[in-house]
Amino acid sequence: MRVEGLAVVLRPRSQSEACDLGLALVRGHALSIWRCYTPLLLAVGALALCAVDTLGWLPMLIVFWLKPWLDRSLLFVLSRAVFGEATRWADLWRARRHVLGGQPWRTLLWRRFSPWRAYTQPIEQLEAQRGGARRKRARLLLNDNRSAATALQTAFSNAEGVLTYGLVALLWWFTPENRSADVWDWFFHPQAHAAGQLGMNLVMALSYLAVVLFLEPFYVAAGFAMYLNRRVVLEAWDIEQEFRRAFA
Repeated sequence: MRVEGLAVVLRPRSQSEACDLGLALVRGHALSIWRCYTPLLLAVGALALCAVDTLGWLPMLIVFWLKPWLDRSLLFVLSRAVFGEATRWADLWRARRHVLGGQPWRTLLWRRFSPWRAYTQPIEQLEAQRGGARRKRARLLLNDNRSAATALQTAFSNAEGVLTYGLVALLWWFTPENRSADVWDWFFHPQAHAAGQLGMNLVMALSYLAVVLFLEPFYVAAGFAMYLNRRVVLEAWDIEQEFRRAFA
């Protein structure tokens, strides 16, 4: 990595503070992130919704399962953001073979349920490590950081569930008082209402899609910032940055 070109100040931090750095990175490059991520997620979501009439739970499962693949686009944008580079959809499209085509089976099969996938994803995508070299690198980065990476995954998984059901609950909160009992009953007995099971499945799928669109960039950025922080500790990037500035 070109340490001299980094646009963020790197220094040894606690991993919770590193997560804050990742969230700040998303806020500072929100335009680049969502203009690249939104079209990709909406395309996947539109295809997934085609199955809602057949199996109501399938659209949510498709989006959930494909999140690690979708996250590759976010990591691409974030890896440019740390150098102060803006990213457009055209940039992502030009790099699509590398970004979206890299290790699809590993990403979607045995690494899908990794409890620290946001933290270790840069090893495959940015360092291009494979096989034994990747496993060795992952062990080094995870040393003393396994619990922090797992806590990150757990926190965002819980936030995703809470926000999804919170969006669904808005239907009840904004319903006129004299009809709120009907909406409440629809939540638990959708077949007995005009909106029916299909309507409930659509509400759940669209709510989940909206939450993923909002929350996933923060999750990926937090994991990426933790990865950068670990490399600072291992490779003393902060000292190298200071020397380069002093003797520039």
